[in-house]
Amino acid sequence: MIAPHYCRVMARYNMWQNGALIEAAETLTDKARRQDRGAFFGSIFGTFNHLLWGDTMWMSRFDGWSKPEGGIAGSPGFTEDWGAFKTARTIADTRILDWALRLLVGDLDGELTWYSGAAKREVGKPLWICVAHFFNHQTHHRGQIHAMLTAAGARPGDTDLVFMPEGE
Repeated sequence: MIAPHYCRVMARYNMWQNGALIEAAETLTDKARRQDRGAFFGSIFGTFNHLLWGDTMWMSRFDGWSKPEGGIAGSPGFTEDWGAFKTARTIADTRILDWALRLLVGDLDGELTWYSGAAKREVGKPLWICVAHFFNHQTHHRGQIHAMLTAAGARPGDTDLVFMPEGE
């Protein structure tokens, strides 16, 4: 089982890594960010969007955020504009960290039940597993973004959790 402290560390890591990847993506043209690179969600921008869409979906379950429009298939188009995406990402990362900072011992106990559009049925899992999945999902897709950025000639920074700056 995970604890609130784990969530706080992972929320900080999420914020740090998203900032670093966005900084690296800023060195590319909009066309390069939108180029289909054969990833699950096509492009760098599409994968960034899917990740923001997924974070918003999970936080609608964990913290009462508004549920995002559409399903997984439409998630690469969650935001149309790079500037709007960056603003939405910053706001989401701040809200995720705020949620993690509010967690108390026992808040991750119990079961979460939701209708899964991906599975086309109601699903129930221990809440702590859902939260662990949430952070793992972020890391998975950021790894894809990192690889695409590197292949495109950008130079993303370090991704090792153990090297996250203390102040991040």
